[in-house]
Amino acid sequence: MTAWISLFSEGDASQKDLLGGKGAGLAEMIRMGLPVPPGFTFTTELCREYYRNNKHLPENFTDMLKTGVATIEEHTGHGFGSAELPLLVSVRSGARVSMPGMMDTILNLGMNDTTADALAKLSGDLRFALDCHRRFIQMFGNVVQNIPLGKFEDLLDDQRMEQGCEEDKDLSPDSLRKLIEAYRAVVLHHTGAAFPEDVWQQLALAVQAVFDSWHAPRAITYRKLHNYPEDWGTAVNVQAMVFGNLGDDSATGVAFTRDPSTGENLVYGEYLENAQGEDVVAGIRTPHPISLAQSRNMLGGGSEDEDVVMEKRHPKLYEDLRALMTQLETHYRDMQDIEFTVQSGKLYILQTRSGKRTARAAVNIAVDMVKAGMCGKLEALRTIQPSSLDQLLHPVLDPTVAKEVIGTGLPASPGAASGKVVFGADEAVQLAQAGEDVILMRPETSPEDIHGMHAARGIVTARGGMTSHAAVVARGMGRACICGMRELTFDAAKGCAYVRDRQVNVGDLVTIDGGTGELILGAVPTVLPELEGAFSTIMEWADELRTIRVRANAETEGDLRIANMFGAEGIGLARTEHMFFQAERISAVRRMILSESMEGRRLALEELLPYQRGDFATIFRSMAGLPVTVRLLDPPLHEFLPRDPAAIADLAASLEVSSDSLRRTIENLEEVNPMLGHRGCRLLLTYPEIARMQVTAIFGAMADVRGEGLALPQCEIMIPLVADVEELRRLRVLIAGVAVEAEQVHGMALPYQLGTMIELPRAALTADKIAAEAEFFSFGTNDLTQTTWGISRDDANKVLGYYTSTRILAADPFVTLDVEGVGALIRMAFAAGRAARPELKVGICGEHGGDPASVAFCVELGLDYVSCSPYRIPIARLAAAQAVKD
Repeated sequence: MTAWISLFSEGDASQKDLLGGKGAGLAEMIRMGLPVPPGFTFTTELCREYYRNNKHLPENFTDMLKTGVATIEEHTGHGFGSAELPLLVSVRSGARVSMPGMMDTILNLGMNDTTADALAKLSGDLRFALDCHRRFIQMFGNVVQNIPLGKFEDLLDDQRMEQGCEEDKDLSPDSLRKLIEAYRAVVLHHTGAAFPEDVWQQLALAVQAVFDSWHAPRAITYRKLHNYPEDWGTAVNVQAMVFGNLGDDSATGVAFTRDPSTGENLVYGEYLENAQGEDVVAGIRTPHPISLAQSRNMLGGGSEDEDVVMEKRHPKLYEDLRALMTQLETHYRDMQDIEFTVQSGKLYILQTRSGKRTARAAVNIAVDMVKAGMCGKLEALRTIQPSSLDQLLHPVLDPTVAKEVIGTGLPASPGAASGKVVFGADEAVQLAQAGEDVILMRPETSPEDIHGMHAARGIVTARGGMTSHAAVVARGMGRACICGMRELTFDAAKGCAYVRDRQVNVGDLVTIDGGTGELILGAVPTVLPELEGAFSTIMEWADELRTIRVRANAETEGDLRIANMFGAEGIGLARTEHMFFQAERISAVRRMILSESMEGRRLALEELLPYQRGDFATIFRSMAGLPVTVRLLDPPLHEFLPRDPAAIADLAASLEVSSDSLRRTIENLEEVNPMLGHRGCRLLLTYPEIARMQVTAIFGAMADVRGEGLALPQCEIMIPLVADVEELRRLRVLIAGVAVEAEQVHGMALPYQLGTMIELPRAALTADKIAAEAEFFSFGTNDLTQTTWGISRDDANKVLGYYTSTRILAADPFVTLDVEGVGALIRMAFAAGRAARPELKVGICGEHGGDPASVAFCVELGLDYVSCSPYRIPIARLAAAQAVKD
C-alpha cells in the first residue's frame, strides 16, 4: 500500500480516514474471509492531491491504474478489455463517512462492442450483455460527460412503450440495440465526440469524475448539513463487477442487520431479481422484502404476496445472507447496512457500513447490544448521535383525533409532519424560507433533491422502497418519510398529483405519518411523546457515566415542566426580562422606564414586585432543592417601549402626556449599538431600584417556598455583563443589604450565592479579580462569541452564511463553540477564576450548552455544568457521557 493506492487485501477497518468507509469495509471483509469481489482503492490522500494540483492526476496515475487492474485480472482470470474473457469493473466513491447517493458511481465499466460480444458468448445471454452495455453508456454519459439523465431516460421510456413492457428487464435484444445506438447519438450531440471505446480511457475518466463529484452541489450541501470538512476528500474504489441482472437466479439488494426505523432485531432489507444496484437504491423499481418478519410488519400485516419475499422464494440464499449479516454485526458491534449481489446463485457482499437509523432505532439497538453482551455501555452510547434525539422529544400525532387518510405507502422513516405540498426541491426551499412547513412530494428522490429534502418537514415518493435514496436520507435527517405510495401519480401538464382519484395541488395542507405510511388530509393535532423503556435506560447510562451536570435555561411554567420531564438538574439561566412582557405587566414596566421622578419609578416597581415574586416562587417550587440561577435584568430599556404610532398614542394617553413628547423620550432612550450599551450591570448600577426590586422578589419567593414546607433551592443571583470587578463589588453590597432586610422581614435565613455571567473578553481577561467577588461564573457564550468575533449575533447570518458556504469557517461559531478563540478565553478565565477561588462553581448557559461538540469541550475543560434550552437537555446528557475518556 502507498498513500495513493491500496489493494483491498492490504487495508483494514481502522483506515477509514485514508481508504474511506467503503474501502475500509471491503478490506476488512476480505480479512474476514467473506465473499467480496477483488479490487483496489485510490485513497482520500490522492483526492486531496488532485485538488491541490488544480484537478490534475499525478504523472504516475496510469501506472497505478494498470497495477491495480492487474491484481483484479490475476484474481478473476479475466482481462480488462479482453475479447474472450472480459473484465468489467465498478468505480464507486467512498468518503470516510456515509454520504448516501451524494457522490458518483459507474457500473459495468469496460464495455464496448468487443467486450459486449464476448460477454454475450461467455454468458450465453445476449440480452444481458446488451443490457449491461446500455446501462454503462447511460451512467458514464451522465456521470462523466455531464449529460442530463433525462436525455437517456426519455429514450428508455420510449422503448418500453414501443415494446409494451413496464420494466427494463423485459426489453428485447432489438430494443436494447436501438437504445445503445440512440444513447451514442445523444453522447455525440452533447459532447461533439463519439462515446469512448478505449476501456483504459473510460477508467481514467471515471476515476477523475468520482473525485470531481466530491465538489458536486449535492455533496457540498450534504457536507454543510452534517458539518463534514471539505478537506476530507473521497476515496475511489475500483472493483470487479458481479452481475445481479444475469437472469432470475441473480439479484441485487440492500439489507440492514436490524430494522433501521425501530431497531427491531430482524433481517430488514429489499432485493430485486435480475437487477443491478441502482435499481434498488435509486428507487426506480419497487423491490421486495427480504424477510417474512419485515414483510408482515409493513402496512400492518403483509406488504404484498409473500411468495416474492426472499426468505420464502430463495430460502438457501436467505440463510446464507442472514449468516453473513450476523457475522458482520458481531464483528463490528453495531448495526450494519449491507449491499449485496447474487450472480447465478452465488452471494457476494459489496459493502458494509454502520447503518443510518432513526433515533428510536438507535436507542433500542444500543440497549439490545449491551444486554446481549456485544459491547459496553459507553461504546453503545457512542453509536447514538446526540442531536438525533431531537426526533424523539417533539410531539407526535394525537391518536384520539379522527383523521382522513387519503393514501398509504411504505413507512420509510418515522415521525409526524404537517405542511403544504410542493413537487420540487427548489420550491420546497423557497416556501420553507418564507416560514412555511413543507411536504415534498416526488415520483422518487435523487441526490439532486438533497436541499429540498432538508428544507421539508416530510417526504412522500410514489416509487422506491424502504432502502431507497429517499428512505435512507430521510432517516439520517430525521425527516418523516413515506415511500412506494403506488396510489400516487403525477400530472406534469396540470402541475398536480393524484392519490387514487383525489387531486392534490401545490399548497394543499397534508399530514404524513412516517411510522404508519399514512398520507392524511389537513393538519392533525399532536401530543407529547412518552419517553420510557429504552430511552430511559440510555439516559440512566448517560447519567452514570457523565462527569458534568446539565441544567435548563427556563423561566416559564411550560419550559419548567419540560425541563423536569427531560431530567434537568436545576436552572442555569432564568431570564427575568422574559417575565416583563406579559400584557398586565408591560404597562407598569413602561411607566417605570418613562417616569421622570424616583417616586414614579418606585410606584411602578412596587406594582411589578408581586408578579416577580410569583414568577420566582414558581421556579423555586419546580426546582426545590436544586440550583437555580436567576439573572437580573439584562436588555436595554428601550426594548420594552412601543414603536408603532398607534401603540405610542395609547401609551401617551395612559400617561397623560402628548404623543410627540413620548416619542421624543423613546428616541432619546434608543442607542446606536444597544447590545454594547446601557444594559446588564450598567443598567442595574444606574437604576439600582430595579435591582433592589428584583432581589426583594427573589428573597420573598424563597420565603414563600420555605413556608410551604418545600426545600429551598440553591439560589444563585447572576449579575450580567460585568466588565470590571468594581461593578460586581458595588452590586454585591446592594444585594447583601437587601438580603439582611429580607431575613429580618421573613424571620428566616435566606442563603444565596452571587456570581456573574462572563460574556465580555475583558471579564475573561480579568477573571482572577472578578472571582474575588463572585462565587460562581456562568459563561454567556452567545454574547461572548459576538463580542470576541465583533459580529452581531442578530445580524450574523448576513456574514456567517457566506463564511460557512465558502469554508472560511468550518462551522457557525454561534452554533458550535469556537474552541480556538472563544474557547481560549473560557479556558483562561476558568483557570484564573479557580486559582483565585478554588471552590468557584463554573458552567455555561449560552445555547452552546446543548451542542454536542461544545459540550465535549466543557467536559474536557472540567466545568461543573452546562445549561441549555429544555428540549436539548437529553442531547446534552448523552453528549456529556460520550465525551468522557475511555
